[in-house]
Formats: sequence, structure tokens, C-alpha cells
Amino acid sequence: MSNSEEEEIARDFLCFGDAQATLVIVDATCLERNLNLVYQILEITNNVIVCVNLLDEAKKKGININLKLLSKILGVPVVGTVARKKKSLNNLISVMYKVCSGTIKCSPNPVKYNDDIEKVVSKLLPIVTNILPKQYLYLSKWITMKIIDGDKKILSSIENFTSTNLHSASIVKVLENINLDISTNFSFRDSVISNIIATAETVALKVCSFEKENYNLRDIKIDKILTSKSLGFPIMIIFLGIIFWITIVGANYPSELLSKLFSYIQEKLVLLFDFLKIAPWLKGVLIDGMYKTVSWVVAVMLPPMAIFFPLFTLLEDLGYLPRIAFNLDKCFKKACSSRKASSNYVYGIWM
Repeated sequence: MSNSEEEEIARDFLCFGDAQATLVIVDATCLERNLNLVYQILEITNNVIVCVNLLDEAKKKGININLKLLSKILGVPVVGTVARKKKSLNNLISVMYKVCSGTIKCSPNPVKYNDDIEKVVSKLLPIVTNILPKQYLYLSKWITMKIIDGDKKILSSIENFTSTNLHSASIVKVLENINLDISTNFSFRDSVISNIIATAETVALKVCSFEKENYNLRDIKIDKILTSKSLGFPIMIIFLGIIFWITIVGANYPSELLSKLFSYIQEKLVLLFDFLKIAPWLKGVLIDGMYKTVSWVVAVMLPPMAIFFPLFTLLEDLGYLPRIAFNLDKCFKKACSSRKASSNYVYGIWM
């Protein structure tokens, strides 16, 4: 269920790009939320590997995940990783190779929808199955659901890639009957989403065990402060203000030192060129032109970049950047933009 251009590109490649395998990386600390994506991918491609990352962070929070049970429920290989540890990554690479070479067979268990959805889908599914090329038959149910959902962008992509007409008279006729049968209180799209979320919740409860009942209590308390209506923006402005101040003031000292160093080197280069009796025009090009320009850029730009980016990375590692994105969401929506652009916005202010 793509909501942006890059998601549409990824979706189209997964459906029609003939990939050997799809690796889905999920966060072990919030498995339930990430399983939503896993189940959507299981509907559009068969060879899927689920990588449960951040197991070390989950362990700190007292979260234990039964990876074998999760693999059995999903019907695809599930590998636990700690990205900083080479051994766990080697295991992941090994599983990926086995899936791509056909040593490991995947038999995905997609979402089982409720009777209302299945009843509606079953009316149109035979027609869609008949008109689809053989190589895309595994997408027949998903395509049927998208036809009923009526998302024009997705349907346009499906028609382009499969070379089929999804607006034929037979499909339109069945759709009209389906629309007549559907209750006014029944939203097909909302019902599909609810089923996926409910399935993800059920699976997460089965495979996850918690040593502490309130394992995320500290995060909730922090969120209440950092994303609150009254304190969220002031704290964000203070944080960013401190970072910019440290960057600007802190960069002055190394910039000055670098300038003195490059000036000293320039003097020595001038003496060397004079000793070698280099032509004045060549000396001007090499020293006054190239050397001066490069040394000035390095002296001015390197110190603030060396300070700003590590500080910004620290904010990301501490989990504050997603909270900034949350705070800026309404502002970016009013500007017809996405909160994904919030980090670019902060970069822009600094530049």
C-alpha cells in the first residue's frame, strides 16, 4: 500500500522485477508494527527472507522473540541479526544464498482475510486469473483486491507491466454487482488494513515474550515530553540551536588553525617555486588559483562538517530524529510535503 513515489517504485520492482529474493528487515523492538510490511510483501512475492534486526536492543528491553516459530507461521526463513556483529550477518548471507539458489524453498502464509473480504474477492478472482499471463498468476488475488479497492495508480502500473486490460466489460460488470452487494458501512480498504494489522498483532503476541510488562514505559514517558504540543517545539528548537551553536563556534578554532597551516605551506611553496624558477603564470595558476581555492574550502568547510554530522548522527542514534519528524508532520503537510523531508530541512538550515 504505497504512499509515495519511492514506495511505488519498490512495489513495482517486487511485483514485476523478477527478483531472486526479497530481504525484509524488521525491528526486533517493535515487531508487531513491522509485520504489517512483511505481510504486504508476502502477498506480492514468494521468495522472502525476514531479517529480525536489533536483537541486542530487544534483549536490553527484555524482549525475547521465537524466530523458529515466526518462520513457521510466516512460511519463510527468518534470521535474527545484530548488524554490528559479523557472525550474524554471515548467517544472513548464507540463508540469502540458499534461497536464491533454490536450496531453501519458501511457502509464504499470507493473511487470511475475513469472510466479507473473501466473499467479495471470490466473485472477481476467476476472471482476473483468466486474463493474467502465466508468470503473474501468483499476483491474481492481490490484483483482484486492488481492482476492488480502485486505486488508479496501482491499476495503471499493473496494466503497464502485465499488458492486460483491467477495465474490460466482464470486470466492470462484476465490479458493479460487487458495489451493489457491499454494505454502505463496509469499507473494503479499511477492512483489508484491519485484517493485516490484526494478523500482525496476533503473530507478535505468539512469538514475543516480555520479561518486563512495562518494557517501553521509559520511551513512552520520553515521547510524552519530546512530542507534546506544549514542549515538543521548544525542546526541538533548543536542541537544534545548541547543535548549530556548537558547530559554528566550535568550528572557528580548527578553521583558524587550518588557515595558518595552509598559509605556512603556501609560503614554503612560493619559495620552492622561486627556487625552481617556475614561470610566474604557472605559479599563479597552481598556488594562487588551485592551492588557495582548495585550502580555503577545506579550512572553512571541513571543521563545521566534522562537528555537525557526528552530532546529527548522535541525535539519530538516540532516536530523536523520528521525533523531530513527528513534530514537523503537520507543518510539512500544510506545505504539501512529507515529514520524511524533515532531516533535509535541518541540513538545509545548517548549509
